[in-house]
Amino acid sequence: MEMAPRGRGAALNPTNRFETISIERDPEIPGPERVDTELLRDTSRSVISRNDSPDVGFEASVNPYRGCEHGCIYCYARPTHEYLGFSAGLDFETRILVKEDAAELLRKELSSRKWEPQVLVMSGVTDPYQPVERKLEITRRCLAVLAEFRQPVGVITKNELVTRDIDYLRELNEHDAVCVHLSITTLDGDLARKMEPRASHPRERLKAIERLAAAGIPVGVMVAPIVPAITDHETAKILEAAANAGATSAGYVVMRLPGAVAGLFEEWVERHFPDRKEKVLNRVRDLRGGKLNDPRFGSRMRGEGIYAEQIRATFETFKRRYGLDQRRRELSSAAFRRPGQVEQLGLFG
Repeated sequence: MEMAPRGRGAALNPTNRFETISIERDPEIPGPERVDTELLRDTSRSVISRNDSPDVGFEASVNPYRGCEHGCIYCYARPTHEYLGFSAGLDFETRILVKEDAAELLRKELSSRKWEPQVLVMSGVTDPYQPVERKLEITRRCLAVLAEFRQPVGVITKNELVTRDIDYLRELNEHDAVCVHLSITTLDGDLARKMEPRASHPRERLKAIERLAAAGIPVGVMVAPIVPAITDHETAKILEAAANAGATSAGYVVMRLPGAVAGLFEEWVERHFPDRKEKVLNRVRDLRGGKLNDPRFGSRMRGEGIYAEQIRATFETFKRRYGLDQRRRELSSAAFRRPGQVEQLGLFG
């Protein structure tokens, strides 16, 4: 059986769906024990991405990084790496594209009269607080710009590093312009290390919720994704732990396996849970009309059928029990400003 390199979620680099030529490695030759992270420069000239999906609650997002070193085996964003000429497997978590000038691009776009103030999300695709952010501070510099413009932003992350930026988050909160959600898939540290190897330990994510709540910053928990027959039994415990830490809201997403993610996840289950592989995959199929993935809007985030209803009912029951059903404060763009233009107007009294 193929073994994943140390600290990585995927063991394979499946063929890019857009490539006509592929290289097959001899299965008798073991793969590398370690694969280092390679940082590549992203030369995009825009940093705000748009989407028109009815399944997500936002239209605009900022993604400082493409690819994600957290290495979550279930990550729905893995296939996006194929558009860059890479694989959705190991490449996704080891070849990270970095938008070094993201803050400058963000300032330019927010300064434009074409920008109509609305909520931004960091990030819509990959985590803005993946490990390399500790050194590069690109997300932090983007938050500095957002705070200066009083631009509302929602932050979603699996990394306790978000607490480093409490200073800017506080500034935004003064204008009802920020909320943070920590994504917690499991409370089992050993399972988390296998499933999302370079994300913060669940214990540290709960501490991050506690610190953010203590700072007065609206913070919630995303039970995301719920992995059938592996983490689905933990929903109540995750909600209870998050509420005890200070979370006031909660959401969930059921695991989805688009494109190459299905094969990567299937190999991962075989590697870590061979005794329940068929149970896990059959539960996924129960949610997806007999398939491993259903890309249809309206069902892809929650699934359909009896099992999907059981997941929903369990989540809603314990969300209410632990007081996580408080009405979420709407983020406001009322205080949005373009600093340079405000100063110029001040010259005329």
